[in-house]
Amino acid sequence: PDWPDRDRFIMSKGHATGVFYTALTQAGYWPEDWLETYMGNQSKLNGHPNRNYLPGIEANTGPLGHGFPIALGIALGGKITGAGFRTYVLTGDGEQQEGSNWEAAMSAGHNKVASLTLIIDRNRLQQGQGTEETNGLDPLDAKYRAFGFEVVEVDGHDHGALLEVLGAPVGTRTKPLCVIANTTKGKGVSFMEGLAKWHHGVPNDDQFEQAMKELG
Repeated sequence: PDWPDRDRFIMSKGHATGVFYTALTQAGYWPEDWLETYMGNQSKLNGHPNRNYLPGIEANTGPLGHGFPIALGIALGGKITGAGFRTYVLTGDGEQQEGSNWEAAMSAGHNKVASLTLIIDRNRLQQGQGTEETNGLDPLDAKYRAFGFEVVEVDGHDHGALLEVLGAPVGTRTKPLCVIANTTKGKGVSFMEGLAKWHHGVPNDDQFEQAMKELG
């Protein structure tokens, strides 16, 4: 985690720590039994990632709209120093309504930070309702192209497609990359799919059992 030439990943949608911590656990950053403490009293694996507690966390996130500007700063710093690392940042689509993202997008495009990849989890839902009912984002692809990004849309549930686009070398690309990953909130669980209430919802025991069966 301290290697200067490492690629960087910023989890801007910092409330999605469950999957983030699981991935870092599988990569060997800490013992697997730490996962049992997730969001427990004084656990290092708290609800939002904290770089002061854990290796592999590049930035403290959770206040939405902060991760993208941080990632841009890291990537721009790498460009200035001639470093070869890449910087990836995952944001939610509701988070795109924060003005700080558009300042970052404008700067990234202007400075042609080709080593920067922005991933947008486009499930069209935010805390209370749909993104388009709250503050419409469409056409999101055209907006990022206008800011000077190369834009790719993928099925966010297709791991192969994600690996292909995220793993492709920068090559001769001179623009930052925006990957719009179209997803369904609660994918694979019949009573959760596409419902904003599960942003904060907690399943009861019966619902949990049903969900685990449906997920296989």
